[in-house]
Amino acid sequence: MIRTLLGLVFLSIGVPNDAVSGDPPSTPLTASVDPQGVLVRQGSKPVLFFQRELRSKSGRWSRANYIHPLYDIEGSQVISEDFPADHGHHRGVFWAWHQVCVNGKKLGDSWLCEDFVWDVRSVEFESPASPLRLKTLTHWKSPDLLDEREEMISVVEERVVISVHAEQDKSRVIDFEIALLALVPGVEIGGSEDRKGYGGFSPRLRLSPDQSFMAAAGVVEPQVTAVDVGNWVELVGDSFRVKMMADPSNPPPVGLPTPTHWILRQKRSMQNAVFPGRELVTLSTEAPTVLRYRLLIR
Repeated sequence: MIRTLLGLVFLSIGVPNDAVSGDPPSTPLTASVDPQGVLVRQGSKPVLFFQRELRSKSGRWSRANYIHPLYDIEGSQVISEDFPADHGHHRGVFWAWHQVCVNGKKLGDSWLCEDFVWDVRSVEFESPASPLRLKTLTHWKSPDLLDEREEMISVVEERVVISVHAEQDKSRVIDFEIALLALVPGVEIGGSEDRKGYGGFSPRLRLSPDQSFMAAAGVVEPQVTAVDVGNWVELVGDSFRVKMMADPSNPPPVGLPTPTHWILRQKRSMQNAVFPGRELVTLSTEAPTVLRYRLLIR
C-alpha cells in the first residue's frame, strides 16, 4: 500500500514509470545487519546503510537514525557525507529540527545533535524484495525532560518506511515516509528560528564546483532563504544526479500555501525540503503527521 501510494503521487512530478515498476529485478535487493545498522545491497553493489546505533566524533554530535553511506548507481562512490568538516552535525540523509518543545520547554536540538537522543526501538525489513522496505520505530528523548526516576521521557514516536527500489536503466528510486506521533501532550516542532527556517528532510550530498540545480522551470539559483520552485529539485553533480522530491500531499510550511520550498546550497551544506519553517507546529497524540519524500539517483 505504501509503495502504491507513493508511486501514484510521485509519478505526477517526473519519475519514469519503470523506476517504480512492480517487475522483479534481475539482481535481488538484500539487507544485512551488523552491530551499527543495516546495509542494503543489490547483488554485490552497496546501495545504502541505515545507521541504527548512536555515532559520534571525538565525543561530539552523537546521533543515530539516518542514512549514510548513500552510494551512486554503480555502488562504487559514496555520494553522501557524514561529520563534514564545515558542519559536523550534518549526516547523510536525515530529518531533524532545531525546535522540539513540550509545553513550551525546548528539548535540546535534534538538528545540531545536542542533548537529544534517538532511541531506535526496532528495524524490520523484507529481503529479498523490490522494493525492499526498511521499517523503523524510534522514540525521541532528551535529558532536558526527565520523569520522577530521573529517566528520559519518550516524547515522539517516529515510524519511518524507507522503500529501496531496484535499479532500472541506470536510475534508482528511494522513498521515505516519516510519521510523527506525539507521546505526550503539548509537543511542537519547528525549524531554525532565523529567517531561513530550515528543518525537516535533508540530504547532505557530495557537492562539486560546477554542479547546478534544475527544477521544472529550468535552472535554479540558490538563495539565502528558501526558494519555491515546485515539488522537485535536481542536483546535477560531476558524476551523478539526484532528484529530490516532496509529495504534494505533505503539509506546507506554516503560512505558505504549498510544500514546495527548498533551502539549496552550492557548497559546504545540505539541501532541505522545508517543514514547517521557523514557526512551531503541534504534533497530535492521536493521528501522526506524515511527510513523504523521494530521491531519484542516476
